[in-house]
Amino acid sequence: MLPSRSNYLLKNSRVPASLLEMKSLAPSASTVATTGTENNFCLVDIEIAAGTIAQIIPSGTEHLFPIADIPTIDLCNGLVWPCFVDMHAHLDKGHIWERSPNPDGTFASAIDTVRADAEKNWNAEDVYRRMEFGLKCSYAHGTKAIRTHIDSAGEQGTVSLGVFEALQAEWGDRLILQAVSLVSLDYFLTPAGEKLADRIAQIGGSLGGVAYMNPDLDKQLDRVFALAKERNLNLDFHTDENDDPDSVTLREVAKTAIRHEFSGQIICGHCCSLAVQPSDLVTETLELVKEANIGIVSLPMCNLYLQDRESGHTPRWRGVTLLHELKAAGIPVAVASDNCRDPFYGFGDHDVLEVFNMAVRIAHLDRPWEDWQRTVTKTPADLMGLPNLGKIAVGLPADLILFKARNFSELLSRSQRDRTVLRQGREIDTTLPDYRELDDLLQVR
Repeated sequence: MLPSRSNYLLKNSRVPASLLEMKSLAPSASTVATTGTENNFCLVDIEIAAGTIAQIIPSGTEHLFPIADIPTIDLCNGLVWPCFVDMHAHLDKGHIWERSPNPDGTFASAIDTVRADAEKNWNAEDVYRRMEFGLKCSYAHGTKAIRTHIDSAGEQGTVSLGVFEALQAEWGDRLILQAVSLVSLDYFLTPAGEKLADRIAQIGGSLGGVAYMNPDLDKQLDRVFALAKERNLNLDFHTDENDDPDSVTLREVAKTAIRHEFSGQIICGHCCSLAVQPSDLVTETLELVKEANIGIVSLPMCNLYLQDRESGHTPRWRGVTLLHELKAAGIPVAVASDNCRDPFYGFGDHDVLEVFNMAVRIAHLDRPWEDWQRTVTKTPADLMGLPNLGKIAVGLPADLILFKARNFSELLSRSQRDRTVLRQGREIDTTLPDYRELDDLLQVR
């Protein structure tokens, strides 16, 4: 239990070096890396004053940098991370599994099942309560910012975007929320698509949709880019969420961005088919993505669940994109939660640590670890235009997660349900919402 006062010292804190802003270290101090471990951590003491990180010094050098007589909490080399950033979620779909399970686990059934559930149940109260349930989980687990894609076509879009706007205001002191429109790109060729672009601009969101291979793809992309440029909007696409080597919508988005000389931020999510394409096409695509300044977000849990699923068939591949190759090409790479307890993914708890844990296993983000922890912290924060999130630095709010685990093996071998989450230096209640809160919506008995 941390002291109730706002000034104290977190002693012997082990921080991943890639998440620590080195210039924040006290003058003349040098980084002290832990010994006896393959992981690149810095052992530091963190002074918190009035909810802000006031000073960071290497542990064991306190006599060189006097600190006022304040309470000291010895973390015993426990890990300290900045709060998580979850840059690809679907909060409006979440937590409908009990009333609308996926009958066979396939992508096609997920689309049909969600559509039927939305037509029957997605009024404002239903969407609000399920989305807020997701926010409660995210906040308790230590997330600071979320970008959610919202089904935005027709009247349903009006309802769901209105709910998002209300939650964005109500949760503004706890979570930074961003919205992305989710429609098929042909929607933007209609007058309704232009009105949707205006609505997204009104709520400060990003323009987005699902890119499918079709004869009109160039026309659709040109229209989306034009609408975004006219309204100064960023773009966020679902691309190539399949195992078809002929699906190259990521490449086409990059080519369109270059043709339009687009200066805003572009995100492409999933990009699964890149992993089953020939090497020459991959090389060409990565060069175009780099030139277009596109950031990539992989959704490892949902893609593992859906891709290569057939009845009676053991999946032959993992569904994730080429994370290592993208990173090596200098392309920003993030991982995120995607769907949660809905027909696209029947599990999940809005815990970004679980996302990172699964990504490490699925995509081999260890051996070596390098700076992969940025994929759920600093990199998505930067891609979302939140440069002060996802890192630990003097002068920033003390929005931190404290773990008893001392290294990656300990961190990723247990659930870490006993983590401590700080907001502006104060410990928050990390009690998760009870599933029974949604029983009346889901007709659970």
